[in-house]
Amino acid sequence: MALSYFPNASRVGSPQPSVESSSKHLTEGVQEIYVEHKNRLLNALDSTTSILGDLRKFNKDHWVVRYPQLSEQPTAEASSSSRRKSMRRSLSFPDDPSFEADVIVGPARAGLTRSVTLATIADKEEDPSAEGDDDGDRLVSPAEASDFHVFRLDLTLGAHGSSSSPAALVAQLEKSSIANLLDDRILNAVGHLDKLRSRVKDTSSKVLVTGDLNAGKSTFVNALLGRDIMPVDQQPCTTAFCEVHDASENDGKEELHIVKEGVTYSVADESTFTRASLSDLDAIVSENENDSQILKVYLADPRDPQASLLSNGIVDISLIDAPGLNRDNTHTTRVFARQEEIDVVVFVVSAENHFTLSAKEFLMNASHEKAYVFIVVNKYEQIRDKAKCRRLVLEQIKQLSPRTYEDAEDLVHFVDSQHALSEKPASFINLESSLRSFVLVKRSKSKLAPASTYLTKLLSDVDLLVGANAIVAQTELDRAQNDLQRVRPVLKKMEGGRDILEESLESVEDLGATRTRMRTKELLSDAVDRVGQGKLGIEDSSISLPPYHGLLGIWDYVREVRNVLLLSLDAAVRLAEDEARSVTSGAVNKITQLGDEHLPEGVERSRRVFMPEAMFSFRSDKKGNRRSRRASGTVVAGGIYGLGIGLAQRPDMLDTTFFDLFDVHHQFWVHFGESKTESKDEMAVSTLGFASVGLGALTMVGGKALGARGLFEGVVRVWDLMENETARKWAAPVLGAVTIGLATYFVLELPSTVPRTVGRRIKATLAREGEELGEGASFVGAHSARVSRETRKVLRLASWDLKERFRAAMEEHGREVHGAEETERRAQKALDWFHEVQRRAGEVRESVVLVSAA
Repeated sequence: MALSYFPNASRVGSPQPSVESSSKHLTEGVQEIYVEHKNRLLNALDSTTSILGDLRKFNKDHWVVRYPQLSEQPTAEASSSSRRKSMRRSLSFPDDPSFEADVIVGPARAGLTRSVTLATIADKEEDPSAEGDDDGDRLVSPAEASDFHVFRLDLTLGAHGSSSSPAALVAQLEKSSIANLLDDRILNAVGHLDKLRSRVKDTSSKVLVTGDLNAGKSTFVNALLGRDIMPVDQQPCTTAFCEVHDASENDGKEELHIVKEGVTYSVADESTFTRASLSDLDAIVSENENDSQILKVYLADPRDPQASLLSNGIVDISLIDAPGLNRDNTHTTRVFARQEEIDVVVFVVSAENHFTLSAKEFLMNASHEKAYVFIVVNKYEQIRDKAKCRRLVLEQIKQLSPRTYEDAEDLVHFVDSQHALSEKPASFINLESSLRSFVLVKRSKSKLAPASTYLTKLLSDVDLLVGANAIVAQTELDRAQNDLQRVRPVLKKMEGGRDILEESLESVEDLGATRTRMRTKELLSDAVDRVGQGKLGIEDSSISLPPYHGLLGIWDYVREVRNVLLLSLDAAVRLAEDEARSVTSGAVNKITQLGDEHLPEGVERSRRVFMPEAMFSFRSDKKGNRRSRRASGTVVAGGIYGLGIGLAQRPDMLDTTFFDLFDVHHQFWVHFGESKTESKDEMAVSTLGFASVGLGALTMVGGKALGARGLFEGVVRVWDLMENETARKWAAPVLGAVTIGLATYFVLELPSTVPRTVGRRIKATLAREGEELGEGASFVGAHSARVSRETRKVLRLASWDLKERFRAAMEEHGREVHGAEETERRAQKALDWFHEVQRRAGEVRESVVLVSAA
């Protein structure tokens, strides 16, 4: 069905006015409407250029614009007859194979409006009444609605569109790489928009006549001109682009201008061309058969403006006779490139051959911009089965250019140009009338529609691109908000509990160190007191006092007693260490519980395993080698003063003296000094002690109270007594009794007296060293500090490990929150920007639709 230039004419029922009946009125009306549509289209081109510029800038500075791929879902189409479900697609991105979402693609309708919506949202918003909508107003098929027209990228190795290409680049390409490819395609589109703007602003119209070899293009041009101008031969002869202009553009002169290669042609600048006669055209073309030239042919058409295409009185027309498409690749490529600057394409196809592969490729390429192509089926009169020829050609046109097929009555003509040279039949007259109407009267369709078609397809690509990226932005926004809802409370909890954790760790550390110090001090003080009483420092089944072997082994006995008492003190130290290990183990468990309480889920717990037996066991030597103190046999605590574990190995503590048997000084102070106020246990004195004290007292009293004279007198008296016979008789029994008594006392009392004596001396030695070196270096103080220090070191290491994990977890969650906030801000900005672009594109599309409707 033919499309009227006046869109409302068919509705009001008035016939479309003809050019012949009201030429002046029609010309003025056409020009006014054309100028209005042209200005609207120029504004749309400028707005679209601005949108693409902003898109490139946004792609470079703020958001890596992703290139979407939409694949069909056959199962969804087969399971439902719903039109909306038939457009369900799977959205993915070649640079991110992990991303996949079900979307609903809104098919392209008037203005190529397309929408991409998540399937879950689209199903909720689906209007059941829309299922019965007619698809006749779609500009592209549903299959094409899910692909790009202008922004299409070939991301596979092999032929374009090949589904069985040997490999794909998508796994290797980064997002930025694909974004750069997309940016290049957008830049090309911007360049093409500039060309379209120049074409729309151009007051003239360029009509390209092209087709396959020997289709009769030159013959058709001659028939249009009514003169034999273009070279005609049964063999391919046209290798140049022959542009035919009205002679009025060349001061009314009919001549040929041969454009010089590499310069921009200007009719006013003779340096850009070489003049020649029209009669030389045949020879010039024949002599330069293999050269690609541009020839400007200026003709004067004496026919009435209503019958002439060149001299029409409305607009300047240039008729371009192009080389055949399938002559060679070079010429075909030049024709393809030339069609981008053409307003109207007149495609000449032979009725004998129909559309060849090169013809189909050309029309498919031209359809990206030109929805309407004027098709001439030449040599039609030579066909015997004309109905079959017409049917087959129209079926091919329906596939290659649907819009042309819809307007086939005006745009597709079956003629014989050779017969029209001598006498124009009605079919050719109808062709001329339709071509004049298409080029002159329907200029909005012939000149503006190609730019409008390209622009609407470009805006459709923008819709698809920003719609898919809006889904990505929304997905990232939702993910960022979910991450913030998950991580931000954890971070706030950690920030609020950091001080509590540090205080708790410090409390556990101080409490553990204090408990071990106090317990060690209590154990060792009690052990020293017990040793001072002649008892073992602790009850240990492996340690006991040695047996007494008699007076002859008294010195060995004293030495063994001293060694056992010192060993009991060492055992007390080991017991204190064992209890410190137990306390430390409990404190470490408490630190572990604090970690479980304060560390968030997902944070790796410490893999350190506390080994209590490792405490107090190893030290590093100067070379950094670890040595076991127990393995060395001697472990000294208390620094350089030699106090602590290993008392039984200290030579100065093992030395045995006479005072280990007779502690004269102690007994004296017990009976005569301030020590009498002590407890009964401390005042218990043996017979041997009395004897020694008595002898000492006698010596002291005899020496100081009686003096030398008294002593001399006493000796004289004893001597006189011994001269008495009776006294001599009793002397021997008395001495024997004394000797037996002393021996009895030595045997019975000495085993129990020596441990107490040795113990008192050990205690006194340790006390004296404490007084000399200070409380901190004493036996009890040094070990208490050492055990406490070892406990604090272990707990501090465990606390440090927990603090580091807590700090690292806080930093990680902080980075995660910061990253999620940045992603949220960036995604929200991108989402708003994409919606704004969709709004701007919609406004531009409305103006383009108005132009397309003309």
